[in-house]
Formats: sequence, structure tokens, C-alpha cells
Amino acid sequence: MSSVRETLDKIENMVVGASRVPFTDKTLINDNELVHYVEELRNDLPKALNRADEIVRDRDRIIKEAEEEAEDIKRKAREYAESITNENELVKQAKEQAKAIVQQAQEQEKEIMERTQANAIQLQTNADAYANQVFDQLIGHVNGTFQGVRQAEAGLQQALNVLQQAKMQMNQQAARQQEQQQQLAPAQGE
Repeated sequence: MSSVRETLDKIENMVVGASRVPFTDKTLINDNELVHYVEELRNDLPKALNRADEIVRDRDRIIKEAEEEAEDIKRKAREYAESITNENELVKQAKEQAKAIVQQAQEQEKEIMERTQANAIQLQTNADAYANQVFDQLIGHVNGTFQGVRQAEAGLQQALNVLQQAKMQMNQQAARQQEQQQQLAPAQGE
């Protein structure tokens, strides 16, 4: 989990600390370094997702344990009710007690199941939220990096255009000077 965040921070730092292209607001990104960080994310992201899967599996284990505990309580209640069968009053009391125990067991089972279900939903929600957060950060950083690369490309194209214009102007000026010198040369010969 922290490894994914660290890699995203590295990508962000790389973009923020990238060299600027002169005369533009563009930056240069080391594509080898970016590819390396993307590979790190590719390796670490499954680990983070596996952790989310572990949380879901823990939820299933908790539910199973709660069901077993509820069954155990019911079984003990039935055994208790069956063990008390002596006289009518005692049997009546035992039945009432057994009924109360079974009802209590059912209420406890219901409460445990509701609590377990709420915990399981919360764990699933947390796992989903974490996975979405990781994906959102990754998408944001990759998109930002992609925009930086596009801006750098546009800046380089602009610099190339400026250089080509300067060369053309220099050649035009040299041609005019040569033309002027040729015009002056016959005039000096007279």
C-alpha cells in the first residue's frame, strides 16, 4: 500500500522537478525513469489489491465463525432443555427457560449476524474505496505526466519553428547584403 503511494510520489516529484524547456512553460521528462515507475506500480498494485482480497476473506471467516457460534448456542440450549424433564412444574419451567434461552440465542445470533454483516459491508466498502483511491491517484499522475510530455513536445516544436525562422531571416539578410555588394561593385568600377 505505501509502496504504491511512494511510487506515485516519485512520479509527481519527477514531473515537478523536471527541467524546463527554454522560452516555454514546458518541461522535459526522462521517459526511462517514467517507464521504471510505471513498472513499479504494475508490480506493487496487485499487492495492494491482494490486501483488499484478504480483507474480504477475513469478512467471510468472521461470518462463518459467527454462524458456528450461533449454532453452538442453539445446540446448548436444546441440550439444556432436553436434560430437564423431571416433574411437570420442573418440565414447565425448563421449557420456559429453554424457550427463553432459544429466543435469547436467536436474538444473539441475529445481533451477531447483523454486526458481522455491517462489519463485512464496511470492510468491503473500505477495500473498494482504497482500490478506487489508488486507481484515481494513478490515473491522475499518469495523466499529469502525459500532459507534461505533450507540453514538452509542443515546446520543442515551437523552438524548432523559431530556429527555422531565424535561419531563413539570416539567409534573406545575407542575400540582400550580397545583392547590395554586387550593385556597389559595378558602381565603384566606373
